[in-house]
Amino acid sequence: MKRRIYSKYLLVAALISSVLVGCRFERPLSATNKLESLLQVIGHEYVDTVDVEALVEKTIPKVLAELDPHSVYIPAKDVEDSNQELRGSFSGIGIQFMIQSDTIYVSDVISGGPAEKVGLMAGDRIVTIDDSLYVGKAISNDGAMKRLKGPKGSEVCLGIKRMGEKELLSFTIVRGNIPVKSLDASYLIANRWWYMKINKFGETTYPEMLMSLAQGIQQGAQGVIVDLRGNTGGYMGSAIQMVNEFLPKGDMIVYTEGEHAPRYEERANGRGNCQQMPIVVLADETSASASEIFAGAIQDNDRGTIIGRRTFGKGLVQRPIEFADGSAIRLTIARYYTPSGRCIQKPYVNGHGDEYNLDLLNRYEHGEFFTQDSIKQDESTAYETKNGRVVYGGGGIMPDIFVPQDTAGYTSYYAAVAKMGLFTRFPFEYTDKNRAILSNYTTMDELFVHLKQQDLLEQFVQHASSKGVKRQNKLINQSRIVMEDILYGNVIYNMLGMEEYVKFLNLTDPAVLKAVEILDSGKSRPVAQK
Repeated sequence: MKRRIYSKYLLVAALISSVLVGCRFERPLSATNKLESLLQVIGHEYVDTVDVEALVEKTIPKVLAELDPHSVYIPAKDVEDSNQELRGSFSGIGIQFMIQSDTIYVSDVISGGPAEKVGLMAGDRIVTIDDSLYVGKAISNDGAMKRLKGPKGSEVCLGIKRMGEKELLSFTIVRGNIPVKSLDASYLIANRWWYMKINKFGETTYPEMLMSLAQGIQQGAQGVIVDLRGNTGGYMGSAIQMVNEFLPKGDMIVYTEGEHAPRYEERANGRGNCQQMPIVVLADETSASASEIFAGAIQDNDRGTIIGRRTFGKGLVQRPIEFADGSAIRLTIARYYTPSGRCIQKPYVNGHGDEYNLDLLNRYEHGEFFTQDSIKQDESTAYETKNGRVVYGGGGIMPDIFVPQDTAGYTSYYAAVAKMGLFTRFPFEYTDKNRAILSNYTTMDELFVHLKQQDLLEQFVQHASSKGVKRQNKLINQSRIVMEDILYGNVIYNMLGMEEYVKFLNLTDPAVLKAVEILDSGKSRPVAQK
């Protein structure tokens, strides 16, 4: 009996052995390119049919994620969109839109663009695109963008529902180049100081800034406020060109260095037209990359004052590398350093991108946005500016003057209406219903005076009540000022655009007011420490 069982096991073992021998490869896999060899084996030998290309598309991002948080893979279908924002223009019809009640509303028509030329107007509703109905819950911002953008010279036919018109209007629009502006606003504050809000560092940002500065000087500007809050960066070269305008010859702007990238320095060439002009830079936790190059160069050279909150802390340089199929990667090749020698890249652990992305939330919860004392500087990363002031590396640019995030007026009622998106929906509906009257006002000041007479907050509260948000008078009074500012601001934006909207916000913006105070006092240049 035992002999039979033993023979049985020998038979099973022999069968297993024969299977293994049958699957054995003639030669071992290449050790020099395991990933390529593995994919070849899977494609030729795997038990089921495998889409190897799709597998590669999923694998590359995971490989890059093991390097650092900013090395990324861009599929071919997304490359154009990813590059477009930093270019000076894109091909489209020239409108800004928003989706409300499952319908695309035209919120603004770009002056001189294709849409304006054929008669499209703010307030129009897009009902059909190329004779296909495009309304309902299935529509999306991405979907609308893909349908409205297209090659220069191509046509798109829109069916428009317009207030006061019974029939659907039809417009055939020939797509053209639409400029992408880097400056949201530039104007004279307090009759002396030129304010510029820069939203990115793209291909056209430097010439835009030069034109803006020339306009400011012509109007009598004696100093400049550069607002980089919310500016997540862009081209390093653009930031270098721009800060060069404010630095004397020989001053270090930035240098880069990596394992395979020898140290490379950028210094001011002395040709800048604003070398003596007082300057203040506004920055916050969303100012990153090229914004930090600009702010770091101004701070480390003691050229001007940085006001706001600690910047994001992105000190890694990416190089775009394209694949033959049109896809690309942005690979980190170096770190950049401010003139004092500090790398302001915040700490990260390879392969832990999720933790890295939660850093701003952690800062918020730790209280860093509200009190300067909650920020603990790493004294082991201390450096000195040109005049001997101590600055720190280890994560972002610390401002010279801290301005906390304003939370006055934030109540549970405010949170409830904000969560439902009513601060956007109501002002748009109000604008849409009152467009004929509101169009009589062409400046922020005029429109603001009109809106203050309309009891807009009461209308908003009634609207919120109709949407299920219970009226709470005590909390509403506590939040009155902040809610009124939001409502006024959004109507101003809907009617007059970004620049007038920024002007309105700046009337009460603590960082802007502090910048004006510093410039008025003649103390924009930090003094040497004794």
